[in-house]
Parts: sequence; C-alpha cells; structure tokens
Amino acid sequence: MYKLESKNNPDHKEYIKVLRNMTPEEKLKKTFELSQMGKKLFKEGLKNSFPDLSKEELNKLYLERIEKCHNRNY
Repeated sequence: MYKLESKNNPDHKEYIKVLRNMTPEEKLKKTFELSQMGKKLFKEGLKNSFPDLSKEELNKLYLERIEKCHNRNY
C-alpha cells in the first residue's frame, strides 16, 4: 500500500502544499467529495461481501452499519 504520510515523501510535501493553497470553501467541498467517495466504496464492499442480498436488503445493511459509525457525543 502506498504511504502518503511519510514526511520524506515528495508526494506528501506536494499534498500539503496543495492543501495550504486551498480556500476554506474548497477544503469543505473536497471533504464532502471524499466522504461521498468513501460511502460509495463502503457500499461496493458490502455488495462484494453479500452478493446475494437484494438492493433493499443491502441498503438496510448499509444504513445499519453507517449508524454504528456515528459519534454519539454531539
């Protein structure tokens, strides 16, 4: 697996540079994009893990699993 967090990695330095040049609105938009992408990947993983489930059953399982991820401290 590729490790971006290594501070000696030139890609990490470029990544930090790009983040610093983003406006707060751009950062927020990117956060939403990454969140949506993560949810799509999670759904695809569930489809692969449970190929026999219907769309409705898969959506129910997805919502149950997502609910477990929410921080209840808010």
